[in-house]
Amino acid sequence: MDPLLTGDVGLAAVLIVLLKVVVAFAALMIGVMAMVWFERKLVADMQNRIGPNRAGPFGILQTLADGLKLMFKEDLEPERSDPFVFRLAPLLALVPAFLVFSVVPVAGNFSDGGDGVVTLFGHQTFMQVADPQMGILFVLAMSSVAVYGVMLAGWSSGSKYPLLGSVRATAQMVSYEAALGLSVAAVLLVSGTLSTNGIVAGQSGWHWNVWMTFLVPFLIFTVAATAELNRPPFDLVEAEQELVGGFHTEYSSFRFALFYLAEFMNTVTMSAVIVTLFFGGPSGPIPDGVPGWVGDYLLPFVYFMVKLLVFLFIFVWFRATLPRFRYDQLMDLGWKFLIPLALGWFLLLTAVRVADDVGWNPVLAGAVTVVILAIGGLMLRAAIRAAAARHELSDSIAALDGPSGGGR
Repeated sequence: MDPLLTGDVGLAAVLIVLLKVVVAFAALMIGVMAMVWFERKLVADMQNRIGPNRAGPFGILQTLADGLKLMFKEDLEPERSDPFVFRLAPLLALVPAFLVFSVVPVAGNFSDGGDGVVTLFGHQTFMQVADPQMGILFVLAMSSVAVYGVMLAGWSSGSKYPLLGSVRATAQMVSYEAALGLSVAAVLLVSGTLSTNGIVAGQSGWHWNVWMTFLVPFLIFTVAATAELNRPPFDLVEAEQELVGGFHTEYSSFRFALFYLAEFMNTVTMSAVIVTLFFGGPSGPIPDGVPGWVGDYLLPFVYFMVKLLVFLFIFVWFRATLPRFRYDQLMDLGWKFLIPLALGWFLLLTAVRVADDVGWNPVLAGAVTVVILAIGGLMLRAAIRAAAARHELSDSIAALDGPSGGGR
């Protein structure tokens, strides 16, 4: 728990928390604007185009120009919409993104077993807005709340196209929640804590969870997060050629801008969560003899930003290079591959951990678990193939009993 909030909480502690909230919100908003420019410019470079180059140096003010344009456009509200829910939905999509970022540590000295505590205005605290004991559960809960914004946006519009888009988006996001949660469970098994600060502290000295969990949970989390964010190649929510414009077809002006903002804010916050869970967050080597403010603030923040930029680049790289999945491919990947793999890997890590705790041979326990899981995987594959064969047979019979068959 944040040492600032232990014991008696005075006015100074409240003011420091408010300051952290304001700074975090302002930094996240600026980061989102920079992310929009970064993505447009990087995709243009990858596709041999120029990209934004008129509004400001290197086109960096293009995002601000687009935002101002959207704010001054006419705000429409469909006649058959539910007015209250129609206005509420964009906020339900945007607010959870900021709340997720509030539990992410962005600085603090975690080297040599440090706990990330810094001194701010004479008070000890963490460089994050809040550090609840169930921090990662809070992240998963907020990512689930974002589903409501998408679903309610389509339902409240009073039109069938947004409704179809929201139903498909909800099914996609719920399907990948399970794989996301199981990959997080593997991290919690290794870390032994739900606190985001505790997870980062446990990765000091290059003991990053990406290799403490043997890479697979990180890969699962990255793929599942990409689908959760509705990012390419899983951007079926905005498949214009199929659903006109997806769940936000009826939105315009500032409300549409909120959905647009939420998409990029979620990308930034989810990248920050990946860095926190698997790559040590702001932890990194702190040379001896550096001033306290450099070791507590500057270098950790630089480490965090460099790691964050790497994953933002990866998400943009996905957009520029990968073709969109079909919907059946999307659901098959989530239910038939990622969830069984995440569950199996979690059971493998659990078996190795339990064997090590009771004094058994962890390698032998892991080998036995791998054999059992391999048998289970083969049985699952056989069941999937049998179901597909039955479905194909039923389609063939239905085709034979169609118009031509009825005329005999």
